[in-house]
Amino acid sequence: MTPRKRGELQVDQILPFVSDIGFPIIVTLYLLHRIETKLDTLNETLVELPDRLREGIPKSG
Repeated sequence: MTPRKRGELQVDQILPFVSDIGFPIIVTLYLLHRIETKLDTLNETLVELPDRLREGIPKSG
């Protein structure tokens, strides 16, 4: 085993940090991805809205 330099982290020190923080990071990335797709859909709808209002929105039922 080589001596540690000051400020140098070893894998055994990093692994608990990653296991504690990894799950929240994965959940956050998943939720951001879902929000992004919903925002894309919302943006498309807002872009189409003026044209649909000019044409008149067909009444359902």
